[in-house]
Parts: sequence; C-alpha cells; structure tokens
Amino acid sequence: MSEIWDVLIIGGGHAGCEASLASARLGQKSLLLTQNVDQIAAMSCNPAIGGLAKGHLVKEIDALGGEMGLAADATGIQFKKLNQKKGPAVQATRCQSDMIAYKANMRERLEAQENLTLMQGEVTEIIASNGKITGIKTQLGDVITCKAIVICAGTFLNGLIHIGDQTFEAGRAWDFCSKPLAEQLKDLGLKTGRLKTGTTPRLDGRTIDFSQLDAQPGDDIIAPFSFWETSRPLKQVPCYITFTGDQGKQIVQDNMHLSAMYSGAIKGVGPRYCPSIE
Repeated sequence: MSEIWDVLIIGGGHAGCEASLASARLGQKSLLLTQNVDQIAAMSCNPAIGGLAKGHLVKEIDALGGEMGLAADATGIQFKKLNQKKGPAVQATRCQSDMIAYKANMRERLEAQENLTLMQGEVTEIIASNGKITGIKTQLGDVITCKAIVICAGTFLNGLIHIGDQTFEAGRAWDFCSKPLAEQLKDLGLKTGRLKTGTTPRLDGRTIDFSQLDAQPGDDIIAPFSFWETSRPLKQVPCYITFTGDQGKQIVQDNMHLSAMYSGAIKGVGPRYCPSIE
C-alpha cells in the first residue's frame, strides 16, 4: 500500500476499536488491521459488559467520547446494578449482551467513522529505521507505512488454549495466534507475558429445563452505561442459577488432575479466576 498512515492499530478487540475511533476523531488518518474483520469486537468469554471495577471503566471511556457504553446500551439483554445494598462507590452496572448484536453494532460504528479504514491481515514484522517506527509487514508480504503503531493484541501474541488436558496454539478458539510479532517484540527487548482468561462452556438452551432453575431477572429501572441519550431496543431476558449435585461434584473431584489449572499446564495465576465447573 502506497499510503502513509498517521496511526496503525493492530487488533480489533475492545481496546483496538476504542483506540481506532479515538485516533480517527483526532483527525489522524487511521488504519485498523486485524486478522479477521468478521471478529471485530467479538465477545470471546462471558458476553457481558461492565461489572465491579469494569463498569466504572466503561463509564470513563464513555465520558472521554468512546463507544463501548453506547454499544452496550444498544445491545444489552439484561442490566443489573451490582452492590445496591452498599454505598455508591462500590456500585456498578453490568449488562449481559447479545454477543452477535454487539459485534455488528461496533463494526457499524467503525465503518461509519471518518478517517478510519478497516483491513484484514496478520502483522508479522514491525519495520523501524534509526530507532523510529516506519511501518509493518503482513503475512502476505505487504508493507504498510505509518508514523505510529498502537498494539492491541489481547490474548493473540503467542496465544495458547487449554481445554482439559489438551493444549493448542490459538488467539481465541479456532483463531490463529500471532507468533512472529510476539517473537519480534521479545527481540526488541520488550518484556512479554500472557494474559489469562477462563471461558465457560457454551450450553444449548434447548437442552435445559429452565422450569427447574431459579430465575435471576434484571433491574426494572435500567441504569445505562452511557451519559448520552441511548435506547435499549432488545428484549430483556433473565439469567438462571442452578447447583451441582453430589454426582456432579464427584465427577469433578475424580477428574481434577485433568484440569489445566491444577495439572501445572498453566504456570501463572492471574488476579482472578473465572472457573469452569472445577
């Protein structure tokens, strides 16, 4: 590509979307480069926005002109304000989101943004001259020239997935990880590590007898994320809670050694752990 971009953003997750929009709105000619444009703003883990601490962050992004709060309000299917029995400082909004609608909504916002272009491709090399970044090279050998780079790679740099006692390389399930870029960043002397997240199993709702579960409805009066006027067009639905019986507990205990968290396959433990059933 012969164009010279002011800012090139690597990665199309939540951070990459906000960085791209902020850059473009500052008048910078911006390029968002991601491995799969159909996975922009994908909600890989729990399809939700906000929660304790994170809900405050979403509101800060909104106050600074970001889009996450607006997209969350437009695509949420259940809203709850947590810790309502405690003081305002520890209360936080959380919404369960329609993950398909959220992804589509955010991509529409990106595509409508002036000064912003979306492109599909994997970055394999950062090009520098005299200590200054001048561009990148893609897996296909294309060289893209730019003045600055923002890396929002999330879990994709040298990413690993653990499912029980099976381990394979991936950025998220069934998406390629980014190895060349990760290795180059290490060669440049940057400290690298792995972000860790735990993704719960997906269950087919048609296989669940919801009449046996306790419904957890959302709030009747919805506290939106955005300070701007928003609408919530989607049907609101409850969550449900269930419990593990003695037989299920025994199955877990008998197979605990197969879990990556307990077998030693996962070396580092993050500040919090979203478990599967173990």
